[in-house]
Amino acid sequence: MSLLSITNLSVAIHRFNILQGVTLSVDAGEIVAVTGESGSGKSMTALAAMQLLPKGTQARGHIMLGDQDLLALPEAELCAIRGNDIGMVFQEPMTALNPVQTIGHQVAETIRIHDKTVSRHAAARQAAETLERVGLPNDRFPLSRYPHELSGGQRQRVVIAMAIALRPRLLIADEPTTALDVTTQAQILDLLKSLARDDGMGLLMITHDLAVVADMADRIIVMRKGEIVEQGHTQALLHTMRHPYTRMLFAASTHAVALPAAPPPQPLLKVENVSRDYALPRKTLFGKPGRFRAVDNVSFTLQRGERLGLVGESGCGKSTLTRALLGLEPVQSGSITLDGAAVYSGSKPDLAVRRKMQVVFQDPFGSFNPRHRVDRLITEPFHLLPDPPKGRARSDAIADALTAVGLSPEDATKYIHEFSGGQRQRIAIARALIIRPDLILFDEAVSALDVSVRAQILDLLAALCSAYDLTYLFISHDLSVVRTVTDRVLVMKSGQIVEQGATADVFDRPQHPYTQKLLAAAPRLPDL
Repeated sequence: MSLLSITNLSVAIHRFNILQGVTLSVDAGEIVAVTGESGSGKSMTALAAMQLLPKGTQARGHIMLGDQDLLALPEAELCAIRGNDIGMVFQEPMTALNPVQTIGHQVAETIRIHDKTVSRHAAARQAAETLERVGLPNDRFPLSRYPHELSGGQRQRVVIAMAIALRPRLLIADEPTTALDVTTQAQILDLLKSLARDDGMGLLMITHDLAVVADMADRIIVMRKGEIVEQGHTQALLHTMRHPYTRMLFAASTHAVALPAAPPPQPLLKVENVSRDYALPRKTLFGKPGRFRAVDNVSFTLQRGERLGLVGESGCGKSTLTRALLGLEPVQSGSITLDGAAVYSGSKPDLAVRRKMQVVFQDPFGSFNPRHRVDRLITEPFHLLPDPPKGRARSDAIADALTAVGLSPEDATKYIHEFSGGQRQRIAIARALIIRPDLILFDEAVSALDVSVRAQILDLLAALCSAYDLTYLFISHDLSVVRTVTDRVLVMKSGQIVEQGATADVFDRPQHPYTQKLLAAAPRLPDL
């Protein structure tokens, strides 16, 4: 008998079909990956297994956990099963954790909810043991820590600790590594794999990236539009790939673009010996505050028309350096100049220089005001111009920007919620392009997108490089993306640039041990 057996599961929300005839199983100690694009039904399948479906949902079929049909159980019995027999790891750890409760309290709460006889002291001791098991020993990560005091990977470990505190029979992990850098991602995947193997725990892992699970999953299930289109043992499926959709996902995961040749070197952005410090809390009442150096003596030059990559783990200083480049933060030493003019002059940024730079953020939905239409959203950079276009000139600029990113001028009258994730990112790029800046900074611009949508955005960047002679700094933790969309790459560690050079040279012949470590941790699909 399988640990989890889903048979002919169909789910509809207010007569809108979400899942149709889904059948899958997970055995004890087995790792099963469910993959597909956003909207394919992956997360809804996981929520159905937890019986956490939204109101207005009608579900048909069978979801058997051992010999129990979860669809037939009352809510009180389901509450006893959740956390005790089935644990779940959600995608975004910061929203899954309570920001005003310590990590020790949150892990201990899971234990005490399901066993009222456990004392607070015993629950705290068990919480400490569980946190140590997921790589957060009490001597370095005391139970009194709050989520904001931890990195993204450490917060994800806390979420995993909460999910496994009672040693459930089944663990569901919904996109547990999407926002993590490659080394942290590798550690989380190794942790999940060891938990399944050591405890005999069934692991159902939801992901949109085949490369992430190619080495760890026993079986892969491919979903599209609420249906399973293909499933099988991992190596057999990756080598046969009978369904066209599976082949498309594989091709998108390894997608490479052809950038036009860079023009002759002509310095545009110069960063010389830049350092950025932050004050630390005082350790004593009258003691001097300490200093933390986030960016340490960084120097590089970005040529006009060049595509430069910046990679490194979370906390290496990438975001701090980006804010300094944009003139959003002062630096303690060094200089940053764009086309010969200082980005930061005196105590404030130079707006004449600032208008020559634009940025595309990671979350396209979060970077827009949902109350405004697209025409107003993408013309926000006009406020930087001394004489912004008006009337017909403004309408023409909007139409040109939307057309350049593959959208229609008619989309200008729509709201941002009416677009998919990939279309929103196109709109974000249109906003960056509309004043024709000299430099665009892409900050994790494709990390939250499906592999197929990501491939489309990368193709768009290559096309824009040909049409607009783009110069950009591409910041990402996804090394496979950086490899295909950059001419040169910088590797950052602990605030310093530890290696730089032509992208192909750095990726094929890394010199620094840290670069070698990053490349070794990056997930790869097998060569077929």
